[in-house]
Amino acid sequence: MEFADYIKAPNTEGVTLLRPFHEPLEGTLCITGHHFILSSRSKNEELWMLHRMVDCIEKKLSFCTGSIILKCKDFRILQLDIQGIEECNNVASSIEFLMNLENPRLFYPFFHRAMFDLLEDGWTTFLPENEYAKVLQNKDEWRISHVNKDYSICATYPQLVIVPKSIDDDTLKTVAGFRQFGRFPVLSYYHKENKAALLRSSQPMVGANNRRCKEDERLLNVVLGSGKKGYIIDTRSQNIALLARTKGGGFEPDVHYPLWKRMHKPIDRYFNLLESLSKLIEACNDGNCTVDKWLSRLESSGWLTNVKDVLTCACLVAQCLDQEGSSVLVHGAEGTDATLTVCALAQIILNPDCRTVHGFEALIEREFIQAGHPFSTRCQCGAYASINSRSKDQSPTFLMFLDCVYQIHQQFPCSFEFNEQFLVTLFEHVYASQFGTFLGNCDKDRHDWKLAKKTVSLWSMLNQTDVLLTYLNPMYEPNNHVIWPTVAPQSIILWTGMYLRWVIDQKPPAEGWNTIAEIRDKEKELQSKASKLRRTLMELQREAVDAGIISPTNVELLPLDGC
Repeated sequence: MEFADYIKAPNTEGVTLLRPFHEPLEGTLCITGHHFILSSRSKNEELWMLHRMVDCIEKKLSFCTGSIILKCKDFRILQLDIQGIEECNNVASSIEFLMNLENPRLFYPFFHRAMFDLLEDGWTTFLPENEYAKVLQNKDEWRISHVNKDYSICATYPQLVIVPKSIDDDTLKTVAGFRQFGRFPVLSYYHKENKAALLRSSQPMVGANNRRCKEDERLLNVVLGSGKKGYIIDTRSQNIALLARTKGGGFEPDVHYPLWKRMHKPIDRYFNLLESLSKLIEACNDGNCTVDKWLSRLESSGWLTNVKDVLTCACLVAQCLDQEGSSVLVHGAEGTDATLTVCALAQIILNPDCRTVHGFEALIEREFIQAGHPFSTRCQCGAYASINSRSKDQSPTFLMFLDCVYQIHQQFPCSFEFNEQFLVTLFEHVYASQFGTFLGNCDKDRHDWKLAKKTVSLWSMLNQTDVLLTYLNPMYEPNNHVIWPTVAPQSIILWTGMYLRWVIDQKPPAEGWNTIAEIRDKEKELQSKASKLRRTLMELQREAVDAGIISPTNVELLPLDGC
């Protein structure tokens, strides 16, 4: 396919762009295979936007002019005023076709070439074998299994997984046949303080006949060890889990899993979650709301309630692991959405490393990218897409995860190495990006498409020294303890830097953070100078004592290492 064949208006003169917090920009609109570019010579300014960032297009036509309203997946709304009805229709149809390309190999990451030196290849930064080796240090009861090396056991799992050492690969194959889509229980996190394991999987296929799998029972009991009990956290309501039995799914029967206590912590997902986000964004864009109406619409959207539900479940999992020392298995139906979100959030609560930039990137790789979260399917449309254009498989799952991280970040602002803008940037690249990191639905897709060879990794760009500096939290102080976020309703707040950033000017808070960063930099600089002066003074004192100029009794000698 040649992109030029579908671009009816490659260049359109006299187009006026209207966008939030900017003066109208008049110039030439250029449409390429992946971008539309508005360039103004008079103001020496350009706007570049990927077609895939556009969520939906609306047209307003008058006698001789037309307006195209572009509602974007990052919640931005742009308006293009074009002279001429035909020109307006041609621009709209060109963008509409290019934003809906279905073949991933036609997406921009396959055409993009990095404009920076690749000091670090993001595709090899978080290799499973290296990340798993960190988890398995001095853990004799676990092993890395290659049972899924050709993706034949589970199409959505990576080629390497961590499983109990006493469970052989033949047993794993049997267990995979008992779990939906072959997603058998694997280790997600090992809480070394009390040797409790966090596992994740999909639902067991017990069906209406209460089908049993002794290999699955043995695998889970091996995880517990002698004399211990564990918890199964089901992210569905009990009614939905019961209904799943009529379709072949279900949950672990108590009679066959007596050492495991099952708890249901329902989390909304799929279409309901996307509808909740759509209502929230619609309310955020309504500038004529009274305070009472705004608060009513915010509550009725249900978004903050969903955030609270997810955080509550994650805190429960973390509590079982840390305070009770009990192993936990988390699953819903498929185990690719709420399951991954809860497991990742529990690790942020428990593991200080996950609150650093590198550790957080590794967490996303392990718990979403390699664990089979279907990014391409879930992020195909955003909050502005019409109900008719949505499918039941589209959902802002990853945005919900980022929102929950933001809530914890707000409650513990000094415990995270990265800032809020880092989370916003990840959100934007999930929906439209020049990088291949979030392409595909699973590790098999990325392997088949050869993304590591044909695209650039997002981590390669973010981990550039000059880029990374813009995402660091100036208030960061390493905190090696478990952090317990509150889920009280008054503690869950709307993420204005995400949902209102095109409605309320974000420059004042950004300038405030810049001031804080400058103060911290000066503070560190002064501390460094003071330390050097202290060292110099002590060295002079030591030399004076050695030379007999002053008496040792008159000098308090401090070790240089303590300065």
